[in-house]
Amino acid sequence: MGLLLLLTSMLLSSYFHPWRVVNAQMFMIRDITLSIEPSIDVIRDTNVTLRCQATVSSSGLEALSREYIIYKDSKTIYTKTSSTSEDLLYPLSEVRVFNTGKYTCKVKIEGKQMTSGARKLTVTGLSKPVLHLNKVVVSEGEEITAKCTAPGETGSIFFYFYEDSTEIQEQQVLSNQAEAKLRLSSVGVHKLHCAYTVLITPDSFKSEESNTVTVSVKELPIAAVLEILPQSPKIYEGDQLFISCTVRNALHTFKSIHLYLSQGNKLLSRGDTKVNHSSVALAKDPGDFECRLEMGDVVKIDTKTISVTELFSVPTLTMSPAAVFQKEYLKLTCKSESSASERLNRDELIYTLDPPGGPLIRKGPGIFSGNALLYDFNYTCVAQAKGIVKQSETLTVRPKVSVSTPKISVVGRAVLGQPFKILCQSDIGSLPINYTLLMGYDQLSTIVVKQPFQQALFTVNIPKPDEISKYMCEAKNRQREAPLSKRLNATVIVPLTHPILTVIPHPPEISEGDDLYLICGVKGSPPVSFKWYRVGNKHPLYTTTSIKNNTDYQVHSLSKEHSGVYYCEAVNHANNVVRSNSVTIEVRLALWKKVVIGGFSLLAVSVLVVVCVLCFRSKRGKREAAAELSVKPSSPKSDDSLTVNLTHDTEVYNAATGAAPLYDGMEGRGTNGARDSVASLPVDISNRSSYSIPATV
Repeated sequence: MGLLLLLTSMLLSSYFHPWRVVNAQMFMIRDITLSIEPSIDVIRDTNVTLRCQATVSSSGLEALSREYIIYKDSKTIYTKTSSTSEDLLYPLSEVRVFNTGKYTCKVKIEGKQMTSGARKLTVTGLSKPVLHLNKVVVSEGEEITAKCTAPGETGSIFFYFYEDSTEIQEQQVLSNQAEAKLRLSSVGVHKLHCAYTVLITPDSFKSEESNTVTVSVKELPIAAVLEILPQSPKIYEGDQLFISCTVRNALHTFKSIHLYLSQGNKLLSRGDTKVNHSSVALAKDPGDFECRLEMGDVVKIDTKTISVTELFSVPTLTMSPAAVFQKEYLKLTCKSESSASERLNRDELIYTLDPPGGPLIRKGPGIFSGNALLYDFNYTCVAQAKGIVKQSETLTVRPKVSVSTPKISVVGRAVLGQPFKILCQSDIGSLPINYTLLMGYDQLSTIVVKQPFQQALFTVNIPKPDEISKYMCEAKNRQREAPLSKRLNATVIVPLTHPILTVIPHPPEISEGDDLYLICGVKGSPPVSFKWYRVGNKHPLYTTTSIKNNTDYQVHSLSKEHSGVYYCEAVNHANNVVRSNSVTIEVRLALWKKVVIGGFSLLAVSVLVVVCVLCFRSKRGKREAAAELSVKPSSPKSDDSLTVNLTHDTEVYNAATGAAPLYDGMEGRGTNGARDSVASLPVDISNRSSYSIPATV
């Protein structure tokens, strides 16, 4: 059981650890290195060796079997299995540029592998190419074989062939030589050479030029011949031309001969041995003729140029007058400015108008007249003589339209005292149109309308509203007629005057509970927008628009809170905001409140009087009670009784009548010497409760 566990442990450790067990022998790949000998930078033809060294640690003495793999640019180039621990040596004999690249080495031992780092080998120097030709003397059009060789080179190679320094062919091959079939371009001596490029992705390396080979190209006796009849020094339009294209010195050994006859870019005919063509000479056609012979790659050309004299020039078509209105008289003249008088009489030249049957009538040689139509019409003049026909350029007659009666209107709004614009416009009429603004019948200014969407806008300013009806305008696009518009009918907006704010009822008479009317009135054109403000409020109290010049703002059942400063603003289409003077509103107490306050005041005074009287009487009662207590002795004398009572009664009398006291103190001493008088008064003391003081006192 313990042995089984030991073996299992060893197997697992060999799987998860670089140590492996082979035939009871453990090993580990420690390192793989690749070296390039003698150097990583060498020249061509150097013998280079790639050394792959594996450093392996093992538990036994027996060598382990290992597999070596050499890569170049990630592609396998060599594989070898070895049972020794010696380094792998991979020779590269006489290296070429093609051997340039990145090399790596991989080692596999019993399923375990390791790869070395990459090493780049750079080989410089290409061998000089060699050019060989099968012929150096050839006839015109004859093919030669050229072979270019890159000695010792391998890989993907591009070969280039040059004729007199101009590249004429390119080939890509996987060998060190290329063969090309060449035909030289012309007769004479030519110099040929070649070169090549070795492609090593992503770089390429180009060789030097090869040896130069001289090739002589001899001309063939065959030729193309072009003949044109007649051969007179001067050829006129209408002359018959006879043209032939033939082969000279044609040999039976020559095969596949083709002839082409052309005039300018126009191919007239083609054939094998001879081509004929006939045509009428025309001055407008190019005078260059070409006879072309093709035999394989051999091309022979013969050209001739002829000059053709015009019988007559291309006619021109003119109109008079230069501009006409609908249904007006016009004349068209068709004429050729020049003609060959030695070949052509004036009577032989005939002019017609196209399309035939039009509205104009022939009035003479090349002269046509009539009335202009109501719409545009195209005319072309045709001149012909001796079978030659020439047409003029098309002339389009565009009859002008007389201008219609203009309409006059205000653009936007007319505001008194401010500039505004007046538009003068006709519904129909050919441009240009002269629009003139008049006041009464006096011309103010003129505007010329030349473009379809241009407008005649006049800027004016009037000091009085009724002056606007004096404006008129006229439109003119011809000499004779100038229709006049109606008088301008437009509303003139009068700016607002300073508004007047009226208050009802008038300010001193405003009381609580009243209805207040703030009437704002202005002078100016309605509609008018009114706004009422109370000082201290940003927003208006009331806003309204009226078709009249005044309106009001009402406040029902006034209270003290409505007191304040008020004003109004007004604005109309003249866009001038005007503001009234400010009015101060002070709301007084209502009349019934004043009466109530007066009643309450009288009531308060009455209550105060009653309280005072009651207080006085209360004090007097207290004094009477004190007096009675002070005059009651146990055995009173008749004199004492008389004195006390007189004193008491005198105070009562004085209090009731407001008289000055007749005595002073309780001693019974009279004032002003009146004691004796008091003592002698006839007083009835038998009944003290009902005595009176005579009026004589």
